[in-house]
Formats: sequence, structure tokens, C-alpha cells
Amino acid sequence: MSDQKQKLPLKTVLRIDFPPSDRLGRGKIQLMELIASTGSISAAGRAMDMSYRRAWLLVDALNHMFKEPVIESQRGGSQGGGASLTAFGQELLERYRAMQRRLNDTLKADLDWLETNRHSDQ
Repeated sequence: MSDQKQKLPLKTVLRIDFPPSDRLGRGKIQLMELIASTGSISAAGRAMDMSYRRAWLLVDALNHMFKEPVIESQRGGSQGGGASLTAFGQELLERYRAMQRRLNDTLKADLDWLETNRHSDQ
């Protein structure tokens, strides 16, 4: 590798604002993906280096943003607790990722142009 710093690629970030104060973006989406893969709010939060309380607050926010719940949780017991995406939550995740792909596809030529004209120190 040369002494010159390697440039990180440009990227788009999809964030949808729900006025007056709710947002859906990469953080909540990543939390949803991790809950789906781990079956746990606490494990998903740890994977994102956040407290259980912060993860739970984001889950609560997601569940109040829509007419249907996004994430279901079960309290601990003999089998332990857990969490999973609802059918609506799974569809939300799939639709968000599809929107993100369309955004990237639509802007590809412009991002390529920006990358070509980007200062080498960036």
C-alpha cells in the first residue's frame, strides 16, 4: 500500500423523517436486522455498542411510529426472553432496503462523478 491515505467511498444515507420528531434511518434499520438475526434486543444493542435501555427505547419508538408493531418481545421465563420482527416489521425492513438500493442505483452516475472530482485528501 502506498503512503497516500486510501479514500473511503462516497455513500448515500437514506433517512425518512416522520414530522414532527420521528425518524427512520440506518440505526433503527440495523437494530431491526440484528434483532432478527439474534432474537434479542440486548444482543442487538451490544452488537451496536449501545445499552439495553437505548436499544429498548429505539424499539419502542419503532413500535409507535406505525399502525402495527414492528418488533415483538417476550419476557424472560424458563425459556428466557426474546424478540423478533413482526410480519409488518419484516416488510418494513425489506422495503427500506429496496428504497436504499433504488436510491443508490438512481444516483450512481452522480456519485461516480463526485468521486472522480473529489479532492485526493478527502
